[in-house]
Amino acid sequence: MGAGHTHKLYRDGSSPVHALPAHCKIAAVFCFVLIVVATPRAAVWAFALYAVLLAAVAGAARIPAGFLLKRLLIEVPFVAFAVLMPFVAEGPRAHVLGLDLSVGGLWGAWNILAKGTLGVAASVLLAATTELRQLLLGLQRLKMPPLLVQIASFMIRYGDVITDEMRRMRIARLSRGFEARGVRHWGVLAKSAGALFIRSYERGERVHLAMVSRGYTGTMPLLDATTATRTQWTRAAALPLAALAVCLLGWTL
Repeated sequence: MGAGHTHKLYRDGSSPVHALPAHCKIAAVFCFVLIVVATPRAAVWAFALYAVLLAAVAGAARIPAGFLLKRLLIEVPFVAFAVLMPFVAEGPRAHVLGLDLSVGGLWGAWNILAKGTLGVAASVLLAATTELRQLLLGLQRLKMPPLLVQIASFMIRYGDVITDEMRRMRIARLSRGFEARGVRHWGVLAKSAGALFIRSYERGERVHLAMVSRGYTGTMPLLDATTATRTQWTRAAALPLAALAVCLLGWTL
């Protein structure tokens, strides 16, 4: 985790949100998501207030709405599942725009869409304001099992390595005049996939041997021991505390 590593979700900036330590932001987002999930689905106004809170965070972080909305497309499969629920769920029926829909299915679809969208939006804001290396260090500071942190670190880095290897293999095929146009070319693509697996496995072995030869014993050193101040924790807690107040009102009103 010593080398710099950026990801496509990150948006460079110097806002107060960017300046917060990663472990403070991770804890704040985790608590916020838990509070959103605990909110009764019938409190529709509460979810609108949660969206306002996230919009305020995005404004403080100077994250454009287009940037956020584009990355929310990752939840499209869940949206498709939620849209089907009113048609397949059982129970009392209601007629909406000429369609015979399940009341329970409508509430279930709303529950998934509202809570899922808010959770994804909070995660996107976290990724947009925190570098990948800082996210991993933040997980370390929050006492997440070191092995899981290492697996996540290696997975992210090897994902980039394998993607780059696939790009080079594709260029090599194109330079030899190959272009997949039908089923008869699947054999070549399958051989390429096999070669990619072997190369990735061999690269992993070489990296592991290099790490062992440099003293790796199964744990990674904590390269950044910076701790968060009480002020930084207070600022990070503003989002989940405001969400908690909304949740409590949702259960009492």
